[in-house]
Amino acid sequence: MSILLVTSSPRGAASHSTRVATDLAQKLVAADPSNTLVVRDLVADPLPHIDPDYATGIYTPAEARSPRQAEVVGVSDAVLDELFAADKIILATGFINFNISSTLKSWIDHVARSGRTFAYGENGPKGLVTGKKVYIVLASGGIYSEGAAVQMDHAIPYLRGVLAFLGMTDVEVIRVEGVGMGTDAVTAALAKATAKVDAIAAAAANADGIAVAA
Repeated sequence: MSILLVTSSPRGAASHSTRVATDLAQKLVAADPSNTLVVRDLVADPLPHIDPDYATGIYTPAEARSPRQAEVVGVSDAVLDELFAADKIILATGFINFNISSTLKSWIDHVARSGRTFAYGENGPKGLVTGKKVYIVLASGGIYSEGAAVQMDHAIPYLRGVLAFLGMTDVEVIRVEGVGMGTDAVTAALAKATAKVDAIAAAAANADGIAVAA
């Protein structure tokens, strides 16, 4: 089984989303050593924003593409290969201006491709990326899962929507929220997220018939 970890926080080692997502990835691998892990760090190796060469290149036959078109479409192809090869996908992002990071948005722009990850037919659009389990790890300074601020959360609804459009409907969210509300809040948020990570890893190990040490 292949696990794809996509991290996108500009905070580096201080990132709560990256920390929790990496912990989840490592524990899923530990739950079954036959699992393989592929990491795409969108901060260390950001994807280019889509441009005219990309927009025209994806609709141009490979043999007719200009060198620049071939280059940018090749980047997208590599990202798509990682996505299709993965059984489980972990997307980590900070909550930036009420939405996901721009680096993760660029990743989505490269994987949302007509004819590759979705197609239009007589009954409308159909997602072509199926059979995947997706985990979203979202870190936020405030509380957006409940209360008056729920309406300001454009990150999770957007990610659920675009993933479903591409065929990925088995999505689980791990929130690390309230990290801007003081040291105690950070400790509580990380503890809650870690507990959920541990539960996910334990469930994965049990599903694979692997004993988990107490």
